[in-house]
Amino acid sequence: MTRLPHSPSRRLLLAGALAAASAAVTGCSSDTGTSPSGGAKRLRIGYFAFPSGDLLVKNKRLLEKALPDHTITWIKFDSGAGVNQAFLGRSLDIAALGSSPFARGVSGSSPIPYKVAWILDVAGENEALVVRKDTGVSDVAGLKGRTIGTPFASTSHYSLLAALEIAGLEPADVKLVDLQPQAVLAAWQRGDIDAAYVWLPTLDELRRTGTQLTSSKETGGAGRPTLDLAVVSDDLIAKDPGAIDAWRKAEAEALRLLTSDPEGSVEAVAAELGISTADARAQLKQGVFLSPEQVASADWLGTDGRPGKLLTYVTDTGRFLADQRQIDVAPSEDVVRKAFYLKGLSRAVA
Repeated sequence: MTRLPHSPSRRLLLAGALAAASAAVTGCSSDTGTSPSGGAKRLRIGYFAFPSGDLLVKNKRLLEKALPDHTITWIKFDSGAGVNQAFLGRSLDIAALGSSPFARGVSGSSPIPYKVAWILDVAGENEALVVRKDTGVSDVAGLKGRTIGTPFASTSHYSLLAALEIAGLEPADVKLVDLQPQAVLAAWQRGDIDAAYVWLPTLDELRRTGTQLTSSKETGGAGRPTLDLAVVSDDLIAKDPGAIDAWRKAEAEALRLLTSDPEGSVEAVAAELGISTADARAQLKQGVFLSPEQVASADWLGTDGRPGKLLTYVTDTGRFLADQRQIDVAPSEDVVRKAFYLKGLSRAVA
């Protein structure tokens, strides 16, 4: 298989991470737990403009109500690569993160100091590969020689590589372009790219003038599942574990609201994304949302003392990324296991 160039090392990314983190959280010191003035505690939470329970927690101020003595700051990111860089710069305490960038983050000799502590959703039809209708391409194999945009180091990038492999193509058989979701849409509208693998809400914009070839639901069914996780910094675990307990309970409440109050959930997502309730309803239907009890089970994240099947999913993802030369060395199962934070998980879903 043709190998892709090595990605920049984590050490080389650190300078950029510090700059990005400084821009994202102006005026914050690197210490977790208290404000720069030594007053109220704080939480800096990274999120995506993507339909999930995270948006309900933010919109309904569930965490602010649970932690009135904390200052909660929500910071929007475009992809997992930015989240990883911000954690390197110690500018985040909690964040949404795809399973693929998480596998990258825990690889190498200097893993990012964070641990997975929750599962937001399982990627389904909410991430997909779409081709322009005017190309005449009708299947993934037909993309040979074509230009495909996707955010590198994301779950979409991972699923795209998996889709190409399933179709018998190597990465060198196509031209891959690193584009964030909004840049994907702009490139699509200009005709600079033939296809794109991306997530909602940008995905729905592409579907209007394109043809869907495959989705993360299909690549997952073929043995390459991707998930939207949530990670917490090692500093937060050491200094404010009670905040993690409260945050988990808020996320668990949000997952329950998706089922018990679907219309209220639709309205919250629509408000956060600035879209119609009809669009929000359609987008939520494309995700796979677990119940809190499923999250805290052996089938998914795990129990208080033992990782669940997510351990295998992340380990397999790391091996695939190493084979594709997206990372230098795949993290071992033991390394991945140490990147789980399960203490208190059962209390969050009780």
